Amino acid sequence: VHLLRNAGDEVTITVEYLREAPSFLKLPLGSPGSSSDHSSGTSSPLFDSGLHLNGNSNNTAPSSPSSPIANEPKYEKRWLDTLSVPLSMARISRYKTGTDKLRSNAFEVLALDGVSTGILQFYTAQESADWLRALSTNISDLTLQNMKMANKCCSPSDQVLHMGWVNERLEGTDSSQLYKFKFLALKGSSFYIFSTPPVSTLDWVRAEKIYNLCEVLFKIHKLWLADDCWLQANLYLGIQQDFDLEDQRPYCFSVMVGHGKSHYFNVELGSELAVWEKSFQKAIFLEVQRTG
Repeated sequence: VHLLRNAGDEVTITVEYLREAPSFLKLPLGSPGSSSDHSSGTSSPLFDSGLHLNGNSNNTAPSSPSSPIANEPKYEKRWLDTLSVPLSMARISRYKTGTDKLRSNAFEVLALDGVSTGILQFYTAQESADWLRALSTNISDLTLQNMKMANKCCSPSDQVLHMGWVNERLEGTDSSQLYKFKFLALKGSSFYIFSTPPVSTLDWVRAEKIYNLCEVLFKIHKLWLADDCWLQANLYLGIQQDFDLEDQRPYCFSVMVGHGKSHYFNVELGSELAVWEKSFQKAIFLEVQRTG
């Protein structure tokens, strides 16, 4: 650096090719190193897709290997994770915090223990939709497995029919509309509202609210379709569309629980709304049938 600073306005630098570079970089012998090799478009094995090299990453050149076999690197055909988020009982959020505005081609995944992926931003709406659909399907499958495990310990009249995450709208003191994550479950004769998912038998008696299914009324609110084409194509529910929603969130439903009191919920996908409608209809029908 001292030489460069005092060399004047024009500097001539001579670069020599180090033939020991493959060994220094932990690359196979014969890997491209000269300028002619690079100009031919040959890529280095270091950048092969899905392959990572084992070896220390210090900057000291190792001693010459005793044999060519000893110099060959060991490839790892595995992902190198920077963050692992379990999808069992996880939830997806597509809204900007504290608002009713959808993120553009982005969403966040939050694990049961609160670990977050951060905001996952995609280049196109189609990419975002594909990932959202894949993650939602995976979470649904894992939730179904948890339901089956829970039902093994329950009587036939006390089975878990459906459960999952929703956003519940809370009325603030300043009339502002706030949403909070809630976990809903339809089990036996009851409709449960939790702040966190039940992971043990004892958790079922610790629900925030428990209502008898014979005393609730489920209602879907008419959809508001965003500009995103993938939202519009997400699911057709066969009901007329208009703009009379109480807020700007699509895929909303309410559950009236008696004496005029109701809970107003929102889900992230139209497919989730359809499943909740079907599950409520089935659960209420079965309970009315049992009660006679």
